[in-house]
Amino acid sequence: MNTIDGSDHYSKNSDGPIPSLLTIILDTNPNAWALLADTLPFSQVVANLLVFINAHLAFNHANKIAIIASHTLRAEFLYPTPSHRNATLGSKPDEPDSETGDAKSPDEHLTISDDANKYRPFRLIQETLVASLSHLLATTSATSLPAIPTTSIAGALTLALTYAGKQPLLMSSVAPTNNPALSKESASPPLLSRILIFSVSGDLAHQYIPIMNSIFACQRLGIPIDIAKIAGDTVFLQQASDATRGTYVKLEHPQGLLQYLMMAFLPDQTSRRNLVNPTQVGVDFRAACFCHRDVVDVGFVCSICLSIFCSPPDGGNCLTCGTQLRLGKYGGKPAVRSKKKKKRKRVEA
Repeated sequence: MNTIDGSDHYSKNSDGPIPSLLTIILDTNPNAWALLADTLPFSQVVANLLVFINAHLAFNHANKIAIIASHTLRAEFLYPTPSHRNATLGSKPDEPDSETGDAKSPDEHLTISDDANKYRPFRLIQETLVASLSHLLATTSATSLPAIPTTSIAGALTLALTYAGKQPLLMSSVAPTNNPALSKESASPPLLSRILIFSVSGDLAHQYIPIMNSIFACQRLGIPIDIAKIAGDTVFLQQASDATRGTYVKLEHPQGLLQYLMMAFLPDQTSRRNLVNPTQVGVDFRAACFCHRDVVDVGFVCSICLSIFCSPPDGGNCLTCGTQLRLGKYGGKPAVRSKKKKKRKRVEA
């Protein structure tokens, strides 16, 4: 009967590969890239990144890509952009943005040229990414840059988690039916999500709490965080890769960025089961204190809220939950019990 009414057609599962969502977080800190101008120009990084993205999309037509800029004091999408989503829905150039309510500038409206010699999705991503980066850098003035070279990795991770959680819902195009068994069988295949971070900044201790919250969320959702460490050093990205079973690679030769991307970061979770992934020799598991945001080797932990302090708080009260902490005789000399001396027996001649 299922063959006659067509139910057999909807109950069959897809035999194709599971689609993969790759969310790339690009560190666009101008202070850090200025130090790498002679070794690895930013334009070369964008060119290698586009080749890597095209290879990811070429594996499966259902693969998806998202690019987020981790800029100074803010994080925003480079692809897909709100104007690109509105253009897909058919909005007019003069209409305000549906998300912000502001009028769109002419630069936000991209006219994708039709070139028969290039795959249209590749050209769409290329032109959108270049236009978004140009707009981002044009709106960044030298006076707005902070004195400390930092980047908003925590905000970028939050955007990546939000986008990764929303995509499976958008992919589910099956209308609800009265038969729950048929609805479960005909649901769209799952979406494998992973995050790749291009990091060039150093100290991220002031973002310790939101970064660790994002790491725990990725660990619970099964989203690995891959790290391509181009410059700088931070312990929290090592912990993020280790906790989520991602890949951490510190580029010894930044000029070979494309080779690192193709060999270490292109395989998804399914392919990595049959490969030997590059691993870290050692992971720095130090934490940052909640009072000064400094990375500490030895700290004091509140037994109630697990807050970490580099020194005992004033008055013995936890700065987070206010619990009265008892440190005992910390810093005093330990009590040592003297051993009794054994009397030696005299030997008679």
